[in-house]
Amino acid sequence: MNILQPLLRGDGVSTAVALVLLAMSVGSWVVILWKGWLLRRALRDVARSTAAFWQARSLDDGRAAVQLFDRELLLQPLIEATRMNQAGTLAAAGDASQQLTRVLRDALHGVLLKLQAGQVWLATVGATAPFVGLLGTVWGIYHALLSMSGGTQVSIDQIAGPVGEALVMTAVGLAVAIPAVLGYNILGRYITRIEADLEGFARDLRELLLTSQA
Repeated sequence: MNILQPLLRGDGVSTAVALVLLAMSVGSWVVILWKGWLLRRALRDVARSTAAFWQARSLDDGRAAVQLFDRELLLQPLIEATRMNQAGTLAAAGDASQQLTRVLRDALHGVLLKLQAGQVWLATVGATAPFVGLLGTVWGIYHALLSMSGGTQVSIDQIAGPVGEALVMTAVGLAVAIPAVLGYNILGRYITRIEADLEGFARDLRELLLTSQA
């Protein structure tokens, strides 16, 4: 049985469901491939940037060293956040420890939002694609039975073909959802590892700056 038959024989609703599933699948694979490449590179760059920073002789040298390796701009926002001049504002009202905690936390949140881009799409596709496929199956079965209702005699062969083709939509929905769920989980592990490294760097940077100001 040709998997394209439900699309070619179906009405507008069946075609729309098939196109939605196709868009979900293409979008998911784009995110998986793009994020997989980006996160693997980011994980390697964070380790190299952190090592280069702590081997530098001064904060300025460390900042310059990080720029050589931090291609995804994950550590540089944390370093630059500590240079912000907030004199005369409420942000500068607290002690140095509070100010550093605030600016590093805000910079870290911005970096993590960049890392998590696309995760919502994968989670949405993984959760909804099976139901979209099921909608196509239910509509296809209804449409097939409705088209046979005018006949005087209906055999099992006449029913099995259209119903079987409609059930393909459920399988397509699962085929779209499974890679999205797997991609979400695998990429999530990379993000968690990078997040832990960035949090550790931010904490160590805060302690370094507080010690130098003491």
